[in-house]
Amino acid sequence: MGITVDTEKCTKDKLCALSCPALVITMDTKDGFPAPVEGFQELCISCAHCLAICPTGALTWKGMGPNQCAPLDAEMPSPEQLTRLIKGRRSIRRYKKQPLEKSTIERLLELARYAPSGHNSQPVNWLVISGREKLDELAEHVVDWVRFMVENHPEIAEPAHMDLLVKAWEMGKDRIFRGTPHLAVAYAEKANRYSPAACVIALAYLELAAFGLGLGGCWAGYFNAAANMHKPLQKALDLPEGMVTFGGMMLGVPTFEYQRIPPRNPVKVTWR
Repeated sequence: MGITVDTEKCTKDKLCALSCPALVITMDTKDGFPAPVEGFQELCISCAHCLAICPTGALTWKGMGPNQCAPLDAEMPSPEQLTRLIKGRRSIRRYKKQPLEKSTIERLLELARYAPSGHNSQPVNWLVISGREKLDELAEHVVDWVRFMVENHPEIAEPAHMDLLVKAWEMGKDRIFRGTPHLAVAYAEKANRYSPAACVIALAYLELAAFGLGLGGCWAGYFNAAANMHKPLQKALDLPEGMVTFGGMMLGVPTFEYQRIPPRNPVKVTWR
């Protein structure tokens, strides 16, 4: 199924064809209306630009019509608001004990669902783990992996001060999940070449969405490293066959409220 056009609504403005990055829509037809080129199914990258851009709602893409799309008619965030969102985001490592409502997490994942992916393949799946008992069990697996790294790969463990992480855990301090009430794990098919980038981008969207809702997030780096190397942790996660994790995000209510934006290093750029 390619595209179909309601000729009573179409104004032949060529926007669908001009916006198509794969150039699989042509206006070179007998009646002048847009139509899919030969090989549309194989060449279309599923971006749905054609459906999104049509001002009259004349185009249906792969069976999806304008009535199935949310209108984009609200005012966009101002440059100042967007700047505050991006620059004001912080990695939250202290959380209040109160859990988030399931509906709140669903809202965050719904926003992350709109992150871009290669060929609009949308390969990202989510595993949400809640509750300190469950997270402490996973953290113990991570710490076991860290102990292994300290003993067997000091060239990696020493620069990362992994021994301090183990000592902190043995003293009752959680530097794995930082006391978060929730962990959102992005996973996808290992064989899908679009999976790594898609999951990482979705996690970035998730973190920004959390900050935008007054919540906090932080990338669970030790967890993700262990999840790809430590079989006991992989068994505990119990992902479907052929699936692997590409990142975990702590989520919760920040303990503290930050007051200012510290400067970052200057942009490193080469202009040509």
